[in-house]
Amino acid sequence: MIVSFQRLIAAAMLALSFLIVTPATAGVLQCVPFARQVSGIQLHGNANTWWDQAEGRYDRGHEPRVGAVLSFASSRAMPVGHVAMVSKVVSPREVLLTHANWSYRGGIERNVRAVDVSANNDWSDVRVWYGPIGNLGLRSNPANGFIYADQPKDIEQPVQVAMADAVTDASVTGAARSAF
Repeated sequence: MIVSFQRLIAAAMLALSFLIVTPATAGVLQCVPFARQVSGIQLHGNANTWWDQAEGRYDRGHEPRVGAVLSFASSRAMPVGHVAMVSKVVSPREVLLTHANWSYRGGIERNVRAVDVSANNDWSDVRVWYGPIGNLGLRSNPANGFIYADQPKDIEQPVQVAMADAVTDASVTGAARSAF
């Protein structure tokens, strides 16, 4: 009887384990790794650090371009900022963005509308499509500008070229050349 009771409890625990929500430590897709993947811009850390990190490594500016990453600044609503890739330029003051973790936790949104609402037309204040209301968000978001993936800054370091012809042993040289 005790063994039957133990089996019943074990079966009930197993059944209940399927109802437990996945813990937060399992992780969700964040904007930074997604932006890095879709844009090719190799920056790391929180989104609010990308603008400063890009200085000297990537061109930055206030003109939207396809493939560029729009860098959002920290704010009360977004303490670690946000990054999103420009998938289409509709006009100088409107773009379509592809990004993660905006309208829905961990969700990916492609080609959603973003509008420059800044007084100086410099993309320093932006309203972005927000899925739950089916329209542009009710609040604007502070932005730093665009980080351009297609024109990384030149790194001023000497280039070193390895040459297979530097080997003098003929058997090694032949083997090395056949590998290419």
